[in-house]
Amino acid sequence: MAEAVLIDLFYLKLNSQKSCPQTLLKTLNAVQYHHAAKAKFLCIMCCSNISYERHGEQDNCELETSNGLSALLEEFEIVSCPSMAASLYTIKQKIDERNLSSIKVIVPRHRKTLMKAFIDQLFTDVYNFEFEDLQVTFRGDSLKQSIEINIITAQELREIQNEIETYLRSLPALKGELTIITSPLIPDIFIHGFTTRTGGISYIPTLSSFNLFSSSKRRDPKAVVQENLRRLANAAGFNVEKFYRIKTDHSNDIWIMGRKEPDSYDGIATNQRGVTIAALGADCIPIVFADPVKKACGVAHAGWKGTLLGVAMATVNAMIAEYGCSLEDIVVVLGPSVGPCCFTLPKESAKAFHNLHPACVQLFDSPNPYIDIRKATRYVQFHSRTASLIISFALK
Repeated sequence: MAEAVLIDLFYLKLNSQKSCPQTLLKTLNAVQYHHAAKAKFLCIMCCSNISYERHGEQDNCELETSNGLSALLEEFEIVSCPSMAASLYTIKQKIDERNLSSIKVIVPRHRKTLMKAFIDQLFTDVYNFEFEDLQVTFRGDSLKQSIEINIITAQELREIQNEIETYLRSLPALKGELTIITSPLIPDIFIHGFTTRTGGISYIPTLSSFNLFSSSKRRDPKAVVQENLRRLANAAGFNVEKFYRIKTDHSNDIWIMGRKEPDSYDGIATNQRGVTIAALGADCIPIVFADPVKKACGVAHAGWKGTLLGVAMATVNAMIAEYGCSLEDIVVVLGPSVGPCCFTLPKESAKAFHNLHPACVQLFDSPNPYIDIRKATRYVQFHSRTASLIISFALK
């Protein structure tokens, strides 16, 4: 059974204002009778030129809420926005606030394909949608019951994407301004930095606001992540069309840019100009490598598995082998990550860090010792005789 029911009345903007109250009344009565009784969230999506009176307040155009419409509307949440993108994104926020994922969409047949196209852009595989034709008859005529359009052209899809992009660009930054942390050790010939959790538009609590990673298993859609990336590119001054992020596998595989890209890798090395490479991090460490002599750079993603496998040194070795870099010229910067205060592993896994150096583990005799993966990264590199400079930023 659907946890949420969305009724698409957005098309009513095509009708005259005088017909709106009766149209709404008959439509909602039919929907309530057949579908909405047991759902946790009942929602009506309409255009902002449609209004209703609720608790003595009235929006936009003037409508008479007689014949039971006012009482019926009390049972539904009304989302009234000027665009489909704004409406569906607002509804998505309300669904996410309630942590719902099973959604029934009651939509006129001629709008079903359009609705699905918007949903594909704004939702992920976390959600389960089912669609039902909205069939309401007025004065013996079927309301907009034309033949269903099953194809969205490439131009129409781009128009949908443009509408969504325009709306997302209008949203304010959440939880603070966009902040980029830089290191004084890296020369100005490299644009570099580490983002924090603020300044984006992601509202999912577990992602903070500046999420830069999209996944079908998360509620944040690609469109939102892409908007966060666009804002970062504008702030940092790089070309978003030449942005490459690591495809994490928690290993020590390195992609040498210019060669065939592997399916997964935890490091990138390049000497190409005008490209931007990135390693995503949260608990794991994002690491930046820069050689101002050979004008080569790299990034790595170091989780606890990658740290033990030596992904940082693997990136250094790739730069040496491919670009003729020297150890003493490579600057290595560790970005924000989890600290030893907050990261534990089962004792069996912690043993490898203890073998690397006892200083990497606290409370080793406990069932879940605390691990300092930042310190472990240093020891892995020092054991490999790298002369790199390392600076750490603690995540507060």
